[in-house]
Amino acid sequence: MKMLIGGQKIEASSGNTIAIINPATQQLMDTVPDSSKEDVDLVLEHALEGKKIWGKTPLHKRSEILLDFTKKINEYKEELSELLCKETGKTIKEARTEISLVPNIFRSFVEGANHLYGITLPDSQPGGENDIIFTRREPLGTVICIIPFNFPASTYAYKVAPALAVGNSVIIKPPSDNPLTLIRMTELLLECGVPGDAAQIVTGSGSVVGNHLVGSPKADAISLTGSTSVGIQTLKTSAENLHRVFLELGGNDAMIIFEDADIDLAVTNAVMARTTNAGQICIATKRFIVQNSIKDKFAKLLVEKLKKLKVGDPLDINSDMGCLINEKEAQKVKSQIELTIEQGAKCIFGGNAFNKTFFEPTVLTEVTPEMDIARDMEVFGPVFPIIGFDTVEEAIAIHNSSVYGLNGGIMTRDTSKAMKTACKLECGGVVLNGTGRYRHPDIAFGGYKMSGLGREGVSATLEELTQVKTIIMKGILN
Repeated sequence: MKMLIGGQKIEASSGNTIAIINPATQQLMDTVPDSSKEDVDLVLEHALEGKKIWGKTPLHKRSEILLDFTKKINEYKEELSELLCKETGKTIKEARTEISLVPNIFRSFVEGANHLYGITLPDSQPGGENDIIFTRREPLGTVICIIPFNFPASTYAYKVAPALAVGNSVIIKPPSDNPLTLIRMTELLLECGVPGDAAQIVTGSGSVVGNHLVGSPKADAISLTGSTSVGIQTLKTSAENLHRVFLELGGNDAMIIFEDADIDLAVTNAVMARTTNAGQICIATKRFIVQNSIKDKFAKLLVEKLKKLKVGDPLDINSDMGCLINEKEAQKVKSQIELTIEQGAKCIFGGNAFNKTFFEPTVLTEVTPEMDIARDMEVFGPVFPIIGFDTVEEAIAIHNSSVYGLNGGIMTRDTSKAMKTACKLECGGVVLNGTGRYRHPDIAFGGYKMSGLGREGVSATLEELTQVKTIIMKGILN
Protein backbone atom coordinates (compact mmCIF):
# COMPACT_ATOMS: atom_id res chain seq x y z
CA MET A 1 0.00 0.00 0.00
CA LYS A 2 1.04 3.58 -0.57
CA MET A 3 0.67 6.51 1.79
CA LEU A 4 -1.73 9.36 1.06
CA ILE A 5 -0.23 12.82 0.63
CA GLY A 6 -2.29 15.68 -0.78
CA GLY A 7 -4.94 13.21 -1.90
CA GLN A 8 -2.47 11.16 -3.93
CA LYS A 9 -1.10 7.67 -3.34
CA ILE A 10 2.62 8.23 -2.89
CA GLU A 11 5.76 6.11 -2.51
CA ALA A 12 8.70 7.27 -0.39
CA SER A 13 11.01 9.59 -2.34
CA SER A 14 13.88 7.18 -1.58
CA GLY A 15 11.94 4.17 -2.82
CA ASN A 16 12.54 2.42 0.52
CA THR A 17 9.79 0.27 1.97
CA ILE A 18 8.80 -1.46 5.20
CA ALA A 19 7.61 -5.08 5.09
CA ILE A 20 4.31 -5.74 6.84
CA ILE A 21 4.32 -9.26 8.29
CA ASN A 22 1.34 -11.26 9.50
CA PRO A 23 2.48 -11.96 13.08
CA ALA A 24 0.52 -15.22 13.33
CA THR A 25 1.86 -16.80 10.15
CA GLN A 26 5.10 -14.81 9.60
CA GLN A 27 4.02 -14.32 5.96
CA LEU A 28 4.55 -11.08 4.05
CA MET A 29 1.27 -9.20 3.65
CA ASP A 30 2.37 -6.05 1.88
CA THR A 31 4.89 -3.22 1.99
CA VAL A 32 4.47 0.46 2.83
CA PRO A 33 6.75 3.45 2.11
CA ASP A 34 9.59 4.15 4.54
CA SER A 35 9.42 7.94 4.47
CA SER A 36 12.26 10.41 4.85
CA LYS A 37 12.25 13.93 6.33
CA GLU A 38 11.74 15.27 2.82
CA ASP A 39 8.53 13.25 2.49
CA VAL A 40 7.33 14.56 5.85
CA ASP A 41 8.04 18.14 4.78
CA LEU A 42 5.80 17.60 1.76
CA VAL A 43 3.01 16.31 4.02
CA LEU A 44 3.31 19.35 6.28
CA GLU A 45 3.14 21.73 3.30
CA HIS A 46 -0.09 20.13 2.11
CA ALA A 47 -1.50 20.31 5.64
CA LEU A 48 -1.03 24.10 5.69
CA GLU A 49 -3.42 24.33 2.76
CA GLY A 50 -5.66 21.60 4.17
CA LYS A 51 -6.33 23.43 7.43
CA LYS A 52 -7.42 26.52 5.49
CA ILE A 53 -9.78 24.61 3.22
CA TRP A 54 -11.27 22.34 5.86
CA GLY A 55 -11.43 25.07 8.52
CA LYS A 56 -13.56 27.20 6.18
CA THR A 57 -15.87 24.29 5.36
CA PRO A 58 -19.20 24.85 7.19
CA LEU A 59 -19.80 22.59 10.17
CA HIS A 60 -22.92 21.13 8.63
CA LYS A 61 -20.95 20.12 5.55
CA ARG A 62 -18.11 18.63 7.60
CA SER A 63 -20.69 16.70 9.59
CA GLU A 64 -22.36 15.36 6.45
CA ILE A 65 -19.03 14.12 5.09
CA LEU A 66 -17.98 12.45 8.34
CA LEU A 67 -21.37 10.77 8.76
CA ASP A 68 -21.04 9.43 5.21
CA PHE A 69 -17.73 7.94 6.34
CA THR A 70 -19.51 6.04 9.13
CA LYS A 71 -21.74 4.43 6.51
CA LYS A 72 -18.69 3.59 4.40
CA ILE A 73 -17.00 1.85 7.34
CA ASN A 74 -20.08 -0.30 7.86
CA GLU A 75 -20.11 -1.12 4.15
CA TYR A 76 -16.48 -2.32 4.29
CA LYS A 77 -16.60 -3.74 7.81
CA GLU A 78 -15.62 -7.30 6.90
CA GLU A 79 -12.73 -6.26 4.63
CA LEU A 80 -11.35 -3.96 7.33
CA SER A 81 -11.85 -6.56 10.07
CA GLU A 82 -9.94 -9.26 8.20
CA LEU A 83 -7.14 -6.83 7.37
CA LEU A 84 -6.90 -5.75 11.01
CA CYS A 85 -6.94 -9.36 12.21
CA LYS A 86 -4.16 -10.43 9.84
CA GLU A 87 -1.77 -7.53 10.42
CA THR A 88 -2.29 -7.25 14.19
CA GLY A 89 -2.79 -10.83 15.37
CA LYS A 90 -5.95 -10.18 17.36
CA THR A 91 -8.82 -12.59 16.85
CA ILE A 92 -11.32 -11.97 14.08
CA LYS A 93 -14.01 -11.55 16.75
CA GLU A 94 -12.01 -8.78 18.41
CA ALA A 95 -11.20 -7.17 15.05
CA ARG A 96 -14.88 -7.04 14.09
CA THR A 97 -15.73 -5.51 17.44
CA GLU A 98 -13.06 -2.84 17.04
CA ILE A 99 -14.09 -1.89 13.51
CA SER A 100 -17.72 -1.69 14.62
CA LEU A 101 -16.71 0.91 17.22
CA VAL A 102 -15.38 3.33 14.60
CA PRO A 103 -18.75 4.58 13.24
CA ASN A 104 -20.13 5.10 16.74
CA ILE A 105 -17.07 7.09 17.81
CA PHE A 106 -17.23 9.29 14.71
CA ARG A 107 -20.98 9.90 15.16
CA SER A 108 -20.48 10.81 18.81
CA PHE A 109 -17.85 13.45 18.03
CA VAL A 110 -19.87 14.87 15.12
CA GLU A 111 -22.90 15.24 17.37
CA GLY A 112 -20.72 16.85 20.04
CA ALA A 113 -19.23 19.31 17.55
CA ASN A 114 -22.73 20.33 16.47
CA HIS A 115 -23.47 21.28 20.08
CA LEU A 116 -20.19 22.96 21.00
CA TYR A 117 -21.31 26.38 22.18
CA GLY A 118 -19.57 29.63 22.92
CA ILE A 119 -20.53 31.80 25.90
CA THR A 120 -21.74 35.35 26.47
CA LEU A 121 -20.08 37.14 29.37
CA PRO A 122 -22.12 39.23 31.81
CA ASP A 123 -21.74 43.00 32.31
CA SER A 124 -20.17 42.49 35.72
CA GLN A 125 -17.41 45.08 35.30
CA PRO A 126 -18.25 48.76 35.83
CA GLY A 127 -18.12 50.59 32.53
CA GLY A 128 -19.03 47.51 30.51
CA GLU A 129 -22.79 47.95 30.67
CA ASN A 130 -23.03 48.80 26.98
CA ASP A 131 -20.60 46.14 25.74
CA ILE A 132 -21.42 42.66 24.45
CA ILE A 133 -18.70 40.08 24.98
CA PHE A 134 -18.97 36.61 23.49
CA THR A 135 -16.71 33.73 22.52
CA ARG A 136 -16.45 31.37 19.61
CA ARG A 137 -14.34 28.27 19.09
CA GLU A 138 -11.95 28.01 16.17
CA PRO A 139 -9.74 25.13 14.94
CA LEU A 140 -6.20 24.78 16.24
CA GLY A 141 -4.83 24.10 12.75
CA THR A 142 -2.96 20.87 11.96
CA VAL A 143 -3.17 17.98 14.42
CA ILE A 144 -0.57 15.20 14.31
CA CYS A 145 -2.28 11.90 15.20
CA ILE A 146 0.20 9.22 16.29
CA ILE A 147 -1.50 5.82 16.51
CA PRO A 148 -0.39 2.70 18.47
CA PHE A 149 -0.37 -0.86 17.16
CA ASN A 150 -2.75 -2.43 19.67
CA PHE A 151 -6.06 -0.71 18.80
CA PRO A 152 -5.23 1.19 15.63
CA ALA A 153 -8.76 1.53 14.21
CA SER A 154 -10.54 2.73 17.34
CA THR A 155 -7.64 4.99 18.36
CA TYR A 156 -7.72 6.47 14.84
CA ALA A 157 -11.39 7.27 15.42
CA TYR A 158 -10.75 8.85 18.82
CA LYS A 159 -8.10 11.17 17.34
CA VAL A 160 -9.18 11.85 13.77
CA ALA A 161 -12.93 12.26 14.35
CA PRO A 162 -12.78 15.16 16.85
CA ALA A 163 -9.93 16.89 15.01
CA LEU A 164 -11.80 16.88 11.70
CA ALA A 165 -15.21 17.59 13.24
CA VAL A 166 -14.05 20.95 14.59
CA GLY A 167 -12.22 21.93 11.41
CA ASN A 168 -8.58 20.90 11.88
CA SER A 169 -6.48 19.16 9.26
CA VAL A 170 -4.88 15.89 10.36
CA ILE A 171 -1.65 14.07 9.62
CA ILE A 172 -1.86 10.44 10.65
CA LYS A 173 1.26 8.52 11.66
CA PRO A 174 0.21 4.84 11.80
CA PRO A 175 2.15 2.12 13.64
CA SER A 176 4.97 0.61 11.59
CA ASP A 177 3.96 -2.98 12.36
CA ASN A 178 0.36 -2.70 11.17
CA PRO A 179 -0.52 0.41 9.14
CA LEU A 180 -2.63 -1.22 6.44
CA THR A 181 -6.08 -0.89 8.04
CA LEU A 182 -5.51 2.80 8.73
CA ILE A 183 -4.36 3.49 5.18
CA ARG A 184 -7.51 1.81 3.87
CA MET A 185 -9.70 3.77 6.30
CA THR A 186 -8.08 7.02 5.17
CA GLU A 187 -8.76 6.10 1.55
CA LEU A 188 -12.44 5.71 2.46
CA LEU A 189 -12.38 9.01 4.34
CA LEU A 190 -11.15 10.83 1.25
CA GLU A 191 -13.71 9.05 -0.92
CA CYS A 192 -16.42 10.56 1.28
CA GLY A 193 -15.22 14.10 0.58
CA VAL A 194 -12.57 15.07 3.11
CA PRO A 195 -9.99 17.08 1.11
CA GLY A 196 -6.73 15.27 0.42
CA ASP A 197 -4.78 18.10 2.02
CA ALA A 198 -6.91 17.92 5.19
CA ALA A 199 -6.43 14.21 5.93
CA GLN A 200 -3.08 12.59 5.12
CA ILE A 201 -1.35 9.43 6.29
CA VAL A 202 2.44 9.05 6.21
CA THR A 203 4.26 5.81 6.97
CA GLY A 204 7.76 5.22 8.28
CA SER A 205 9.75 4.87 11.46
CA GLY A 206 8.85 6.81 14.57
CA SER A 207 12.43 7.99 14.94
CA VAL A 208 12.29 9.73 11.55
CA VAL A 209 8.66 10.44 10.69
CA GLY A 210 7.31 10.84 14.22
CA ASN A 211 10.13 13.03 15.47
CA HIS A 212 10.08 15.28 12.41
CA LEU A 213 6.32 15.76 12.65
CA VAL A 214 6.24 16.63 16.35
CA GLY A 215 9.22 18.94 16.03
CA SER A 216 7.82 20.95 13.13
CA PRO A 217 6.60 24.54 13.59
CA LYS A 218 4.02 23.76 10.88
CA ALA A 219 2.14 21.49 13.29
CA ASP A 220 -0.25 22.96 15.85
CA ALA A 221 -1.07 20.03 18.12
CA ILE A 222 0.15 16.52 18.86
CA SER A 223 -2.13 13.68 19.94
CA LEU A 224 -0.16 10.54 20.78
CA THR A 225 -1.05 7.19 22.23
CA GLY A 226 2.02 5.12 23.07
CA SER A 227 4.58 4.30 25.71
CA THR A 228 5.51 6.71 28.47
CA SER A 229 9.11 6.93 27.25
CA VAL A 230 7.95 7.95 23.76
CA GLY A 231 5.49 10.40 25.30
CA ILE A 232 8.23 12.11 27.31
CA GLN A 233 10.44 12.43 24.24
CA THR A 234 7.50 13.79 22.23
CA LEU A 235 6.82 16.43 24.87
CA LYS A 236 10.47 17.50 24.83
CA THR A 237 10.65 17.64 21.05
CA SER A 238 7.43 19.62 20.67
CA ALA A 239 8.21 22.07 23.48
CA GLU A 240 10.27 24.40 21.30
CA ASN A 241 7.17 25.23 19.26
CA LEU A 242 4.72 25.25 22.19
CA HIS A 243 2.47 22.71 20.51
CA ARG A 244 -0.64 21.72 22.34
CA VAL A 245 0.14 18.12 23.35
CA PHE A 246 -2.17 15.27 24.40
CA LEU A 247 -0.55 12.06 25.62
CA GLU A 248 -2.27 8.76 26.44
CA LEU A 249 0.60 6.63 27.73
CA GLY A 250 1.47 3.53 29.71
CA GLY A 251 -0.37 1.91 32.56
CA ASN A 252 -0.10 -0.78 35.17
CA ASP A 253 -3.78 -0.89 36.02
CA ALA A 254 -4.98 -2.86 39.00
CA MET A 255 -8.19 -4.55 40.07
CA ILE A 256 -8.81 -4.74 43.81
CA ILE A 257 -10.83 -7.83 44.73
CA PHE A 258 -12.30 -7.82 48.24
CA GLU A 259 -13.32 -10.98 50.08
CA ASP A 260 -17.04 -10.15 49.78
CA ALA A 261 -16.85 -9.91 45.98
CA ASP A 262 -18.64 -12.19 43.56
CA ILE A 263 -15.52 -14.24 42.89
CA ASP A 264 -16.86 -15.87 39.72
CA LEU A 265 -17.62 -12.43 38.31
CA ALA A 266 -14.15 -11.29 39.32
CA VAL A 267 -12.51 -14.20 37.50
CA THR A 268 -14.62 -13.68 34.37
CA ASN A 269 -13.74 -9.99 34.28
CA ALA A 270 -10.08 -10.70 34.93
CA VAL A 271 -9.83 -13.10 31.99
CA MET A 272 -11.67 -10.71 29.68
CA ALA A 273 -9.47 -7.78 30.68
CA ARG A 274 -6.16 -9.59 30.36
CA THR A 275 -6.57 -11.89 27.36
CA THR A 276 -8.32 -9.56 24.92
CA ASN A 277 -5.76 -8.67 22.23
CA ALA A 278 -3.39 -11.04 24.06
CA GLY A 279 -3.10 -8.52 26.90
CA GLN A 280 -1.75 -5.74 24.69
CA ILE A 281 -4.00 -2.99 26.03
CA CYS A 282 -2.99 0.13 27.92
CA ILE A 283 -6.02 -0.25 30.22
CA ALA A 284 -5.79 -4.02 30.56
CA THR A 285 -5.77 -5.05 34.21
CA LYS A 286 -2.12 -5.85 34.85
CA ARG A 287 -2.16 -6.27 38.65
CA PHE A 288 -4.66 -8.35 40.63
CA ILE A 289 -4.75 -7.15 44.23
CA VAL A 290 -6.71 -9.86 46.04
CA GLN A 291 -7.66 -10.07 49.72
CA ASN A 292 -5.64 -12.86 51.30
CA SER A 293 -8.69 -14.73 52.58
CA ILE A 294 -9.79 -15.51 49.00
CA LYS A 295 -6.47 -15.25 47.17
CA ASP A 296 -5.90 -19.00 46.74
CA LYS A 297 -9.48 -19.60 45.63
CA PHE A 298 -9.24 -16.79 43.09
CA ALA A 299 -6.00 -18.22 41.67
CA LYS A 300 -7.50 -21.72 41.43
CA LEU A 301 -10.64 -20.54 39.61
CA LEU A 302 -8.58 -18.30 37.35
CA VAL A 303 -6.37 -21.18 36.21
CA GLU A 304 -9.41 -23.38 35.63
CA LYS A 305 -10.96 -20.76 33.37
CA LEU A 306 -7.74 -20.06 31.49
CA LYS A 307 -7.31 -23.76 30.76
CA LYS A 308 -10.50 -23.60 28.69
CA LEU A 309 -9.29 -20.80 26.42
CA LYS A 310 -8.34 -21.63 22.86
CA VAL A 311 -5.18 -19.78 21.86
CA GLY A 312 -4.46 -20.03 18.16
CA ASP A 313 -5.17 -18.86 14.61
CA PRO A 314 -6.66 -15.35 14.86
CA LEU A 315 -8.83 -15.96 11.78
CA ASP A 316 -10.46 -18.99 13.44
CA ILE A 317 -13.80 -17.83 14.85
CA ASN A 318 -13.35 -20.33 17.69
CA SER A 319 -10.04 -18.83 18.88
CA ASP A 320 -10.30 -16.92 22.16
CA MET A 321 -6.87 -15.30 21.94
CA GLY A 322 -4.45 -14.55 19.14
CA CYS A 323 -0.79 -13.60 19.19
CA LEU A 324 1.43 -10.67 20.12
CA ILE A 325 2.38 -8.07 17.53
CA ASN A 326 5.86 -9.51 16.90
CA GLU A 327 8.47 -11.94 18.21
CA LYS A 328 10.42 -9.20 19.99
CA GLU A 329 7.41 -8.34 22.15
CA ALA A 330 6.82 -12.01 22.98
CA GLN A 331 10.40 -12.36 24.17
CA LYS A 332 10.07 -9.19 26.22
CA VAL A 333 7.07 -10.64 28.04
CA LYS A 334 9.04 -13.86 28.63
CA SER A 335 11.93 -11.92 30.17
CA GLN A 336 9.57 -9.94 32.41
CA ILE A 337 8.08 -13.17 33.74
CA GLU A 338 11.54 -14.59 34.37
CA LEU A 339 12.54 -11.45 36.27
CA THR A 340 9.43 -11.70 38.45
CA ILE A 341 10.19 -15.35 39.24
CA GLU A 342 13.78 -14.42 40.12
CA GLN A 343 12.35 -11.87 42.55
CA GLY A 344 10.40 -14.62 44.34
CA ALA A 345 7.11 -15.17 42.49
CA LYS A 346 5.85 -18.58 41.41
CA CYS A 347 4.43 -19.41 37.99
CA ILE A 348 1.50 -21.79 38.49
CA PHE A 349 0.22 -21.71 34.90
CA GLY A 350 1.66 -20.88 31.49
CA GLY A 351 4.80 -18.80 31.18
CA ASN A 352 5.97 -19.72 27.69
CA ALA A 353 5.99 -18.31 24.18
CA PHE A 354 5.33 -20.60 21.21
CA ASN A 355 5.23 -20.28 17.43
CA LYS A 356 7.35 -17.13 17.84
CA THR A 357 4.55 -14.66 18.64
CA PHE A 358 1.99 -16.60 20.65
CA PHE A 359 2.09 -16.57 24.44
CA GLU A 360 0.42 -18.80 27.01
CA PRO A 361 -1.87 -17.06 29.53
CA THR A 362 0.31 -16.94 32.64
CA VAL A 363 -0.59 -16.83 36.34
CA LEU A 364 1.99 -15.66 38.87
CA THR A 365 1.41 -16.09 42.61
CA GLU A 366 3.35 -14.99 45.69
CA VAL A 367 3.89 -11.61 44.05
CA THR A 368 4.79 -9.02 46.68
CA PRO A 369 4.24 -5.23 46.55
CA GLU A 370 7.92 -4.39 46.18
CA MET A 371 8.40 -6.47 43.00
CA ASP A 372 8.78 -4.58 39.72
CA ILE A 373 5.64 -6.13 38.25
CA ALA A 374 3.60 -4.89 41.23
CA ARG A 375 4.72 -1.31 40.75
CA ASP A 376 6.14 0.16 37.55
CA MET A 377 6.84 -2.68 35.09
CA GLU A 378 4.14 -2.70 32.44
CA VAL A 379 3.70 -6.15 30.90
CA PHE A 380 2.07 -6.09 27.45
CA GLY A 381 0.95 -9.69 27.40
CA PRO A 382 -1.55 -12.12 29.01
CA VAL A 383 0.10 -12.23 32.45
CA PHE A 384 -1.83 -12.32 35.75
CA PRO A 385 0.27 -11.33 38.80
CA ILE A 386 -1.69 -11.92 42.03
CA ILE A 387 -0.78 -9.69 45.00
CA GLY A 388 -2.29 -10.32 48.41
CA PHE A 389 -3.56 -7.78 50.98
CA ASP A 390 -5.39 -7.75 54.30
CA THR A 391 -6.83 -4.26 54.84
CA VAL A 392 -8.47 -1.65 52.63
CA GLU A 393 -5.66 0.77 53.38
CA GLU A 394 -3.08 -1.81 52.28
CA ALA A 395 -4.92 -2.42 48.99
CA ILE A 396 -5.05 1.31 48.26
CA ALA A 397 -1.36 1.71 49.06
CA ILE A 398 -0.41 -1.14 46.68
CA HIS A 399 -2.59 0.33 43.95
CA ASN A 400 -1.13 3.82 44.31
CA SER A 401 2.51 2.67 44.53
CA SER A 402 2.83 2.68 40.73
CA VAL A 403 4.08 5.66 38.73
CA TYR A 404 1.13 4.98 36.44
CA GLY A 405 -2.50 5.88 37.02
CA LEU A 406 -4.68 5.10 34.02
CA ASN A 407 -7.74 3.07 35.09
CA GLY A 408 -8.65 0.84 38.01
CA GLY A 409 -11.30 -1.68 39.04
CA ILE A 410 -12.90 -2.67 42.34
CA MET A 411 -14.80 -5.89 43.05
CA THR A 412 -17.02 -5.85 46.16
CA ARG A 413 -20.69 -6.13 47.13
CA ASP A 414 -20.28 -3.22 49.56
CA THR A 415 -21.17 -0.07 47.60
CA SER A 416 -20.02 2.29 50.35
CA LYS A 417 -16.63 0.58 50.56
CA ALA A 418 -16.33 0.66 46.78
CA MET A 419 -17.01 4.41 46.62
CA LYS A 420 -14.67 5.27 49.48
CA THR A 421 -11.91 3.20 47.91
CA ALA A 422 -12.49 4.61 44.42
CA CYS A 423 -12.08 8.17 45.67
CA LYS A 424 -8.65 7.31 47.12
CA LEU A 425 -7.23 5.64 44.00
CA GLU A 426 -4.77 7.70 41.95
CA CYS A 427 -6.07 7.01 38.47
CA GLY A 428 -8.20 8.62 35.79
CA GLY A 429 -11.11 6.18 35.92
CA VAL A 430 -12.44 3.52 38.30
CA VAL A 431 -14.92 0.79 37.40
CA LEU A 432 -16.97 -0.63 40.26
CA ASN A 433 -17.66 -4.36 40.00
CA GLY A 434 -15.60 -4.59 36.84
CA THR A 435 -12.09 -4.08 35.56
CA GLY A 436 -10.59 -0.83 34.36
CA ARG A 437 -10.72 -2.17 30.82
CA TYR A 438 -13.63 0.07 29.98
CA ARG A 439 -13.99 2.94 27.54
CA HIS A 440 -16.97 4.96 26.36
CA PRO A 441 -16.85 7.69 23.65
CA ASP A 442 -18.20 10.37 25.98
CA ILE A 443 -16.01 9.96 29.06
CA ALA A 444 -12.89 12.07 29.58
CA PHE A 445 -10.44 9.21 29.13
CA GLY A 446 -6.90 9.62 30.41
CA GLY A 447 -4.64 9.01 33.37
CA TYR A 448 -2.87 10.45 36.38
CA LYS A 449 0.89 10.66 36.89
CA MET A 450 3.05 9.03 34.19
CA SER A 451 0.01 7.75 32.29
CA GLY A 452 -0.36 10.91 30.29
CA LEU A 453 -1.55 14.46 29.75
CA GLY A 454 -5.00 15.62 28.70
CA ARG A 455 -8.20 13.69 28.12
CA GLU A 456 -9.86 12.00 25.13
CA GLY A 457 -13.63 11.84 24.76
CA VAL A 458 -16.60 13.86 23.57
CA SER A 459 -16.83 15.57 26.97
CA ALA A 460 -13.26 16.89 26.69
CA THR A 461 -11.49 16.51 23.34
CA LEU A 462 -13.55 18.91 21.23
CA GLU A 463 -12.69 21.78 23.54
CA GLU A 464 -9.03 20.76 23.70
CA LEU A 465 -8.76 20.66 19.88
CA THR A 466 -10.14 24.17 19.49
CA GLN A 467 -9.04 27.59 20.66
CA VAL A 468 -11.28 30.24 22.20
CA LYS A 469 -11.59 33.61 20.57
CA THR A 470 -13.29 36.40 22.55
CA ILE A 471 -15.03 39.13 20.58
CA ILE A 472 -15.94 42.41 22.31
CA MET A 473 -18.55 44.67 20.76
CA LYS A 474 -17.62 47.79 22.74
CA GLY A 475 -20.36 50.35 23.31
CA ILE A 476 -22.74 48.50 20.97
CA LEU A 477 -25.69 49.14 23.32
CA ASN A 478 -25.14 52.91 23.57
